[in-house]
Amino acid sequence: MNYRGRLAPTPTGQLHLGHARTFWIAQERSRAAQGRLILRLEDLDQARCKPQFCQDIYEDLRWFGLDWQEGPDLSPPGEFGPYEQIHRLDYYRAVWAALAARRGIYPSPQSRRDVERAIAAPHEGDRERIFPPQLRPKTWNITTTPSEVNWRFRVPDGEVITFIDNQVGLCQYRAGQDFGDFIIWRRDGFPSYELAVVADDHAMAITEVVRGEDLLLSTAKQILLYRALGWAIPDFYHCPLVRDAQGKRLAKRDQALALRTLRAQGVTPEAIRQGWDLPVLG
Repeated sequence: MNYRGRLAPTPTGQLHLGHARTFWIAQERSRAAQGRLILRLEDLDQARCKPQFCQDIYEDLRWFGLDWQEGPDLSPPGEFGPYEQIHRLDYYRAVWAALAARRGIYPSPQSRRDVERAIAAPHEGDRERIFPPQLRPKTWNITTTPSEVNWRFRVPDGEVITFIDNQVGLCQYRAGQDFGDFIIWRRDGFPSYELAVVADDHAMAITEVVRGEDLLLSTAKQILLYRALGWAIPDFYHCPLVRDAQGKRLAKRDQALALRTLRAQGVTPEAIRQGWDLPVLG
């Protein structure tokens, strides 16, 4: 199978050095495999996504030396489009329906406060809150479309999800302990990150997903979705995060390290990349 990689920025703010390094690695891995790289805008958060941020993404990525063979700004965009998630809602509903038909998901009308009250163990640090199994409904009606409630994927409690990451190596997460039943459709009528990403990477024939190591746990959840849908699971490559002087991971609010800010200050892409140690072909 020919290599297909992807860049998947979210147009909710300015791209920073962390995005740049991850996207550069994605491009170099695609080039090394003589593959194709696509650009997909993950723009489902309509309250925060802005058209200007989309245009800034195109400009900043090209300034940094990135290019892609398929994407929403190209003419023609490519055969796997549309490449903006906001234009793929009918497809996501079809994926939701496939999961519902298999009864692998269930409606979850509880509020966040309801869930917090039902969690017996105290929450520790950054560890994910586990959805209480006692809140799973014993029965529910099969519907043709998601109603105005959250829908959750029921995880196989106790099963260890194992995968080999092309950067990190062996990864293992136990369902029901490291993560619980997770939302795949939100009450506001949009799919969750987990469902949309899996659906798009499958539909766009992505063979390797390159992203930050903060999404390793999400990968375990997504593998369960791939399995439930009977889809082939792509390879994964999770990059180390870029951190600031205090050791904190970069965020879009850190404007000092935004690509647009550095560009305005006269910093060159070559100068930025010079300080990177990128074992992209490993």
